[in-house]
Amino acid sequence: MKDLLPAGVKLQGEGGIAFVIAGPSGAGKSSVISALLSRDQRLRFSVSATTRPPRPTEVHGRDYYFVSEEEFDRLIAQGALLEWTVYQGHRYGTPRAEVVERLKSGLDVVLKVEVNGARAIRQANLGFPVVLIFLVPPSWEELAKRVRGRGTETAEAVAERLHIAREELKCIPEFDYLVVNDQLERAVARVEAIIQAERMRIVRCG
Repeated sequence: MKDLLPAGVKLQGEGGIAFVIAGPSGAGKSSVISALLSRDQRLRFSVSATTRPPRPTEVHGRDYYFVSEEEFDRLIAQGALLEWTVYQGHRYGTPRAEVVERLKSGLDVVLKVEVNGARAIRQANLGFPVVLIFLVPPSWEELAKRVRGRGTETAEAVAERLHIAREELKCIPEFDYLVVNDQLERAVARVEAIIQAERMRIVRCG
C-alpha cells in the first residue's frame, strides 16, 4: 500500500504505538487488556514492576514483576523506568527497555498504569505515538460495588481506593479517549476500534 501514498505521508500504524490504559480501581482494565491481547497479534503487554506482594492468582513476569524496595530503588537509580508512582503505599513502574524495544520493532504496546503514570509516559519523549485511553465503569455506584466486591481488602483500604478513584476521575480531560466498561465485550470492541483508528491515522512528515 505504501506505493499509493503521496510523498511526505504515512500511516501512524507503520511504526509502533503505545496504547496507555488507565482508570480507577474497578474499571476492569486487566480484563479488557487480556481480551485485547488474545485477539490482536500485534499487541504486546508491558509488564510493570511493583513493590506490592502478589495476589493469589498473580504470576511474576506475567501480571507484574514483583520486586523488593531495594530492587525498585536500583531501577530508579539506573534510569530503567519509563515512569513510576506510589499507589496505596506501594510503588509501581514501567520498565523502559521492554517498551522501547517493542515499539522499535514495529509492535504496538499496551500499558496498564495509574493516571500519574499515563501522564508521565506522554511526557517521556518516547519517540513513538502515545495514545491515552481512560476506562470507567458505567456509574459511581457500579465502581464502588466492584471495589467492595473483591473482598480481599480492609474497609480502610477500600475507602482509600474510592477516594483515589474520585481524584482520578478529575483527570479525564487529559486523555484522548473515554471508554465505558458497562459490559466487557462492548468495552473491548470500543478499545479495538480506537486501536484500529489510530493505526490508520494519517501522519504528515516534514
